[in-house]
Amino acid sequence: MNLKIDRALKTPVYIQIRSQLKEQILSGRLSDGYALPSERTLAKDLGVHRNTVVRAYNELKADGLLSSYQGVGYRVACRQETGRNGQRKKAVNWQGLIKKEYRELQSAFEDYVSKPQTESRVSFAAGMAAGEVYSAKEIADCLARIISAGDRPSYFYTPYQGDPALRQEIAGFMRTKGILANPGQIQIFSENNQALDFLVTILLSPGDKVFTEESNSPDVYRAIELAGGKVIPIPMDEEGMICENLGPLIETHKPRFIYVNSSYHNPTGIGMSMERKKRLLELSYQYRVPLIEEDEASELFFEGDRIPSLKSMDPGENVIYMYSFSLTMVPGVGISFLIAPREIIKSLSNLVSVRLVTLEWMPQHLACQFLKEGTYVRKLEDFRRIYKEKRDRMCRCLQEISGSVPLSFRKPRGGVYLWVRLPSAVDISRLRKEAEKQGVSFLTGELFFPDQNPRGNYIRLNYSYASERQIEKGMGILKECMQKIQKESDLFDKPL
Repeated sequence: MNLKIDRALKTPVYIQIRSQLKEQILSGRLSDGYALPSERTLAKDLGVHRNTVVRAYNELKADGLLSSYQGVGYRVACRQETGRNGQRKKAVNWQGLIKKEYRELQSAFEDYVSKPQTESRVSFAAGMAAGEVYSAKEIADCLARIISAGDRPSYFYTPYQGDPALRQEIAGFMRTKGILANPGQIQIFSENNQALDFLVTILLSPGDKVFTEESNSPDVYRAIELAGGKVIPIPMDEEGMICENLGPLIETHKPRFIYVNSSYHNPTGIGMSMERKKRLLELSYQYRVPLIEEDEASELFFEGDRIPSLKSMDPGENVIYMYSFSLTMVPGVGISFLIAPREIIKSLSNLVSVRLVTLEWMPQHLACQFLKEGTYVRKLEDFRRIYKEKRDRMCRCLQEISGSVPLSFRKPRGGVYLWVRLPSAVDISRLRKEAEKQGVSFLTGELFFPDQNPRGNYIRLNYSYASERQIEKGMGILKECMQKIQKESDLFDKPL
């Protein structure tokens, strides 16, 4: 067993230990039953605190890679079985066959995918639309109209680029947002993550660099890295991505593109200022660097007017624009689209033909019908009203908690996320576990940084999906958990 710690890296030491051990176990270099050094021994050998080793070992145990028994210590978990003749037979090491970059993937949203929200469970992790806006009858009636309007083959089939009628309706909707695009410049996807995955597949080569805001969605980092790209995080402030030194950074790193989440950013809730958008566009044209703009929340403005997109300000075609209906339509009905030059659209639709063969017809026809009938635009007002009420409810709860737990947050002017900074006395990892035991889930701040090393003690709370009653209940549980952890931390730190 050979481990090396690089203290110059931003990656936490326990993650370095965990990752190296995981790789050695899955590759077979550490065989089944291999005895690992004790916590104290390994800590001494590496020159780290014992708790650092304990945390690494515990995460490997949670992954099913290590087992531990009192008096025996830690061993590589056994995957061997005994055959009928009494001989040991080795099972195929399927984990070892999986490419390293895919083994390292983490399911950031496991909480609400595997444990759906119920009356007894509250998810502040889910970035999904409120379920109370579209009634079951409205959806059923809309589907009935779709099916009765044409013959079976026409509504079951959709071209690789997406349903032509939907793309026509989207082009009309985009004009209301100041974006001029014809149906030939639009590619349909099921969600923005899929759109980004296809986009980086055709744009990135191994080693290419991409600028993104720091922080950002973990799915953005993963898509870029799985395509062989390297993420260069650019700091943010209350106006969005800081552009002051961006020119020299572009000259140094020569990014393939700059990726921005411009409207009520995930996870911070920040809306990029007009001045920053203008500067980004200037830099894009000065250095001929494409901009990829993700927009899923520009319609969710609570104060003032809608935030203009970068795309609406683009005099040419330097901005590729991604829009999602995920927060403003029926929960679980995934529809997203991308607006780009025809050359890009052609390559994307060709890739769709290879990977997907066809796109799901039902969500496309549903979205098309809602746009055509004006239902989607009318419902946006309902979403804005409901999300504003939920935001205000959650902010009041946080304000109440701050009386005993000195947390801080910025009240977003739109969107669906609150980015909350907790005091150092509240251990985020422990808070997540304590809250989960009581049926409340949220996302920890480390997920939103490329090296999983947060620049503060953050959590992200989503208020779109939970009801107001569930928000009250869930925030009450979080308050109790925070107070308990903070109290125990204060007692531990108090000198004897």
